[in-house]
Amino acid sequence: MSEKPPLPEVHPGPQGMYPPGPAGSAPYPTQPGQGGQPAAPGAGWAVPGPTPQAGPQPGADAAAMGMYPSVGPGGQAIAMQPVPGAPPPAGSAGWGPGPGAPPVAVSAPPGLEYLTRVDQLLVKQKMEALEAFTGFETNNKYEVLNTMGQRVYMAVEDTCCCTRCCCGASRPFDMKILDNHKKEVMHLSRPLRCSTCWCPCCLQKMTVEAPKGSVIGFVRQAWSCCHPKYKVNNAEDDTVLRIKGPCCRCNICGDIEFEVTSPDESTHVGQITKQWSGLAKEIFTDADNFGVTFPIDLDVKTKATTLGAVFLIDFMYFEQDKGDVKKEAKQLTS
Repeated sequence: MSEKPPLPEVHPGPQGMYPPGPAGSAPYPTQPGQGGQPAAPGAGWAVPGPTPQAGPQPGADAAAMGMYPSVGPGGQAIAMQPVPGAPPPAGSAGWGPGPGAPPVAVSAPPGLEYLTRVDQLLVKQKMEALEAFTGFETNNKYEVLNTMGQRVYMAVEDTCCCTRCCCGASRPFDMKILDNHKKEVMHLSRPLRCSTCWCPCCLQKMTVEAPKGSVIGFVRQAWSCCHPKYKVNNAEDDTVLRIKGPCCRCNICGDIEFEVTSPDESTHVGQITKQWSGLAKEIFTDADNFGVTFPIDLDVKTKATTLGAVFLIDFMYFEQDKGDVKKEAKQLTS
């Protein structure tokens, strides 16, 4: 009969008997409060209370936890990469501030809440290569930027080819104002009307809707024999602001300013500026840059209607036809 193997050495533990660990390994943990250990939780012992959840705790910073580096080799901050199929992170390049921005007025139409926090916007028309080289009129596209160059909205003209070719800059159009998620937040409509002072009963008019189907204001051309004038009206067609431009709308290497005033034209309220964008761009294309300023506490619907006036002014005075571009180019090169 074979001998039984010797039993392993044991020593008393807090919960009974258990063998020592392998040779060279760290000893088993001692229960708090025994063997000279302080009465505090130690490694290997359960702590009374709820079990901590794995993963990052609420409010933890991912960079601080070592999930990804916060700075690159040159000491520059690493921007969060966009997720395919999802909107870019708030505040990333080319985009306006996101939901973390200060609270806004609840009376703003959906999608126009950002206008309650700004007093200045830039409208930049995108230059189309086909139009620049051939003179063929295409649908206008614009970017609405804040003062930091971040895109806040996009504006896209929606007209047919026949209308653009036959009517030129006087064409009727629909303009869609889209947010950064390609959702329409504002709609501009311009019917086919006269713009000369000889037809005061049929001057230019633009309807501003936000969202589409809900009228928030109108931009009406006011009769004037010299200076371009407009009325910014509310949804009830009552005048809340007036716009007055210069008699001469040609300023080489300089800006062209349209003053925004109170209805009685006694108080300066803001300004619409057609900015000089360079000799080559001014002559060979009809892509223009505008700036618009207004009080930050101005009603958001009035701000949106004033922004709509920028597009009407661009079409009436700065949208060059195909023949005008070729004529100016010939004069420059002759």
